[in-house]
Amino acid sequence: LVKNVKPAYIKLIASLSELEKSATDDAGVWKFPEGNKYYFYALKNTTTTTLSPEEIFQTGLNEVKRIHGEMRAIMKAVNFNSDSLPEFFKFMKTGKQFYFANDSTGKKIYLNKSVAIIDSMRENLDKLFITKPKAKIIVKAVEPFREKSAGTAFYQDPAPDGSRPGIYYVNLFDMNAAPVYEMEALAYHEGIPGHHMQLAIAQELSDLPKFRKYNSSYTSYVEGWGLYAELIPKEIGFYQDPYSDFGRLSMELWRACRLVVDVGIHYKKWTREQAIQYLKDNTPSSDRECIKSIERYIVMPSQATAYKIGMLKILELREYAREKLGDKFDIREYHDMVLKNGAVPLDILKENIEHWINTKK
Repeated sequence: LVKNVKPAYIKLIASLSELEKSATDDAGVWKFPEGNKYYFYALKNTTTTTLSPEEIFQTGLNEVKRIHGEMRAIMKAVNFNSDSLPEFFKFMKTGKQFYFANDSTGKKIYLNKSVAIIDSMRENLDKLFITKPKAKIIVKAVEPFREKSAGTAFYQDPAPDGSRPGIYYVNLFDMNAAPVYEMEALAYHEGIPGHHMQLAIAQELSDLPKFRKYNSSYTSYVEGWGLYAELIPKEIGFYQDPYSDFGRLSMELWRACRLVVDVGIHYKKWTREQAIQYLKDNTPSSDRECIKSIERYIVMPSQATAYKIGMLKILELREYAREKLGDKFDIREYHDMVLKNGAVPLDILKENIEHWINTKK
């Protein structure tokens, strides 16, 4: 190690120190030669659409405004003692009633409640889907050896040979970072009807080549479905607790704000501090989360735009199909058409839906 690895690190440190002399505080890719051209390409690649930075930025602003309005309606429904949204955000972040105890008992309650949410949704899948995966889904706590560095919640797809079920992992390392009001939306996104439906169904398709079955490279489709899956349970009667519905909205709001700050940084020449402040002013997220996220968006231009753009396209195509088909529209068939071709670019998804509409008509 001393003979081979150490000299390599010394060389790397020297190179970075040299680069630091010419580095600037500018955060966006606009600062590089042909930076705007690169960003247009990155957006096209990530969203699989031809939306311009300005269109994406305005979409983000519109969605933030709409979601804030829905949050204010929840404030009224729970008789909050102020009409200030930032004060409501603070209440939701700091209210002890929104967190289980940060001990083994609190963790067990959270895990059991997550299992109950998944079980309840499983019993209602027939309202939304014709095709359902053969693979089962289970809920597990993130293992102690990796819980400190792992995300809040995530999904592990099942083994193709059926030897392992799909797993919805919940991170119980710090219960103060796991608000109760986000439990439903997280379970729907990562588990069912979210990534488990999307990934397990794709794996089990018999008429697709392997590279299509296991393709998760179209982030706008994959994460667009995950975000859409947070919404559709509400349409069949879930989120009865208004605070839980606030949790759903807060997660959607975060994805809407991403459209604004990503374009802000990489196209509109926002500073790192401007972008951080936008998230602080418009979301209930912690200062630490806002800072961490902006630093992620700075080094991954366009990636953060995939979630909301994908969700909006799936919703747009659904309403287009509903309008064209009228009484012939069946949301279960629509979801089949979205999921039974594996992950695809959004323009291909549009072609698939249009073909389905024409076939039914």
